[in-house]
Formats: sequence, C-alpha cells, structure tokens
Amino acid sequence: MKLTPDSLAPHLERQLLPAYLVSGDEALLINEATDAIRASAKSKGFTERESHFVERAGDWEDVRASTGSMSLFGSRRLVEIRMHSGKPGVTGNKALVKLLEANDPDLVLMIMTPRLDRDAQSADWVKALDARGGWVQVWPIDSDRLMAWLRGRCRRLNLDVGDEALELLADRVEGNLLAAHQELEKLRLLTPAGAKVSADAVLASVADSARFDVFQLTEATLSGDTSRALRVLSGLRSEGVEPTLVLWSLIKAVRDTWNAYAAPPGQGPRVWQQRQAAALEKAARRAPRLSFLQLTTRAERADRMIKGRLSGNPWDEIALLAADLCASPAVLAPTVVK
Repeated sequence: MKLTPDSLAPHLERQLLPAYLVSGDEALLINEATDAIRASAKSKGFTERESHFVERAGDWEDVRASTGSMSLFGSRRLVEIRMHSGKPGVTGNKALVKLLEANDPDLVLMIMTPRLDRDAQSADWVKALDARGGWVQVWPIDSDRLMAWLRGRCRRLNLDVGDEALELLADRVEGNLLAAHQELEKLRLLTPAGAKVSADAVLASVADSARFDVFQLTEATLSGDTSRALRVLSGLRSEGVEPTLVLWSLIKAVRDTWNAYAAPPGQGPRVWQQRQAAALEKAARRAPRLSFLQLTTRAERADRMIKGRLSGNPWDEIALLAADLCASPAVLAPTVVK
C-alpha cells in the first residue's frame, strides 16, 4: 500500500499494518512519519521497541536472531530496521522477505531507508512489503509547493501569517524543512495570541536557512528566472559547493537548451519530471535570443579561473553565465585569450 506523509495519519486511525517502509531524504518528514507509526503501535499494545542499524551483511544475523526469539516479557514488539542505503544486498533481501512473510501477529516491522532508486524499488523485499504493509514515500517539498506546506503548518500551530510574511519565510527556509519547522515554532512562541505575523516579525526572527542544490540552479536558468538563479547560486556558494560542480550544471543547461532548440522533434534531451520539461520548453523558446558563442566563452573563462589559468573570481563569471542563459546579460563576454 502506497502512503504519503499526509495520508499516513488518517490511515493509522483506521488500521495498523504488520510492516511499514519509510523512505526518503527529508529528515523532518521522515521523523514525523516514524513517530506517528511508533505512537500508533504503542496505542495498540506493541509496547516493546527494538532498533537495529544495519551497515554490514553480518548485521542481518542479529536481526534474524532477535526477530526469531520470543520477547523477554512476552510483549508485542515494534522492530525498527534502519538501513544506510536502500540496497541491503542478497543476505538482507532474503532476511527481509522471510521476515515479511512470517506474518507474526505480535510484531510490527518498520524499515527506514534513504530514497529508493528505480533498481531498489524492484527488489523482492520491497515488493513483499508493498503487498503486506505500507510504504510511506517522502519527497522533498519543492519551491512550488513550499508556500502551501507552510500555510498548512501555520494552521496546525494556529499562526496567522500574512502572504508577504509567508513569502519571505519561504525564501529564507527553502530546501530546509527542519529549519522551517523550528522557525514557525519560534514565531508561535514570540507572537501574542490572536496577533498576525508580519513581514517585519519574520525579518527580525527568522534566519536565512535556505538550502539549494545544482539541479535547482539548472531549473531556474532553463526557466529564465534570473533572480531565482542568482539567489540559488549565492546559496550554493555560501554552502561551500565546489564551483566545478556548479559550472558543470550550467554547461549542461546550455547544452540541453541547444539540443531542445536544434534537435528534430522527439530527439531532444531526455527529461524525467514535468517541471523539468516545462523549464526546457521555456529555454527552447528563448534560444533564438541567446548567443551560444558568448555562453561557451563565459563557461571557458569560468573554467580557466577555477583552474587558476586566468585571473578573476570564477563565481562572478558563473553568475554572469547564469544571467546570460536567462537572457538577462549583465555585460558582454570578453574574448578568450588563448
């Protein structure tokens, strides 16, 4: 059974399945989902709790021995298995399948993993769990959904936050839901009952805790959103991301833009998400206004600066490249001196 963090609570009010898988990389939502399962199991008599952290193949022997033995006090148990990856290997796959097929009425199994890729999702143990239990897939809250997510959190906390304040808050916590949760809790404590949270209150209280990745930069530049692209770029720089990786993402965006514009129908770059396809479509429409010679010149200059072969700050040149790709050039690109 497929579940989401939003559908988990009403599901647990109706029933408790014999096994759950919680997968994803968003720490706040993972913790909330696992806490809800623990609370539901405890309320239904599963008062004993065991935790296993599986890192090596030999750790599965401990899991088998523990789950195969009777509880010391004859209690019903919640057994938690936390894996450092979604691929437990041959030994772990067999152990999990056997454990899931045992259908022990005195045991609830909860497995926690990072996000599962396509190969991991097709493993026997995942199929066995999906058939007998619940799979809570936790996905990051992207920028388009962040405002709605924050509004929902504000309602739960009885916080009245204006649109301007909410937009400011979203800018400061994007990509960092744990920081968003903490900042809302702080605002709840600082705001008098019945008062509305203003933008000034957010400015005074909320730290800039936004986190970004290079894929967000690619999406922003393909979409032609200059201000967002430069904000993401600034965040990546402050977080210590290597400029080589950032430059790679922009070069890929340039290449994808050209291929989407010049390639025959159906032969452009492959995309995996609707958002990416929409951004690439915008880039293709913008391509006739772009100078691909200037873009490659910018990229070459940035690369030489990173390698110390040309004086200058590579981050500045990367920012100019991002602006050029958004069709908002700041200055003309100098000729590269060989």
